[in-house]
Formats: sequence, structure tokens, C-alpha cells
Amino acid sequence: QVQLGESGGGLVQAGDSLRLSCAASGRTLSIYTTGWFRQAPGKEREFVASTTRDGTYRYYADSVKGRFTILRDTAVNTVHLQMNSLKPEDTAVYYCAASMSYGPGPLTSGKADYWGQGTQVTVSS
Repeated sequence: QVQLGESGGGLVQAGDSLRLSCAASGRTLSIYTTGWFRQAPGKEREFVASTTRDGTYRYYADSVKGRFTILRDTAVNTVHLQMNSLKPEDTAVYYCAASMSYGPGPLTSGKADYWGQGTQVTVSS
């Protein structure tokens, strides 16, 4: 199995950028569909972005499309989430996830097999 660990969260101002990282250990990420989810206080966990096993296809939630980019760095077995033009509504705990499932379409939380512990992102107005 794979272990996931997120880093890179913090407190920023609206309009700033952050780069989250999810380092994997135990197995190579190239055999997993990987993605990012977030959960704001009082809300359910929601999909942010995901990439297919080979990194060919990337999917984004409408709320982050054009601002966030999911990137895989196979050399260091890490998946990043580059977040630009951050907004207060992006405030949440961000989780990375990995799934043995494959096929087209975004990763759903129900299909995720492994989760990281989460990293807090707070965007002030």
C-alpha cells in the first residue's frame, strides 16, 4: 500500500499563490489515479482536481478551473497542487488521495483507497 503526506498549507492573502505537495511512500504513484479534495468547516469534502495514472488527463472542479493545476513529479513520487489567485472561499483542509481505479473522468471520494492527513489552507480577504 501507499502512504501519503501533504505539506505546503498556510495562511495567505486573497490573490496569493500556494503550492501543496503530497509525497508518497511505499509504492510509486504511477500506478494510482491521484487527486486533491478539500473540506471547509461545516461542509462536506469536495473534489478539487485529479489526474489519471499516466498523467495524461487532468480534471478540475469548476470552482478552481483556470486557477489550480495538478502536477505529478514522478522523479520524487510526489503530486502537487499549484494554487494561484486564491480566494477566501478556497479556505479548507486539503487532502490528497490515491486510487487503484482507472478510467476516464475525475476521481471521486468513494473510489479513493488512500488518504493523506490533510493540510490547512487559509485565505484572508
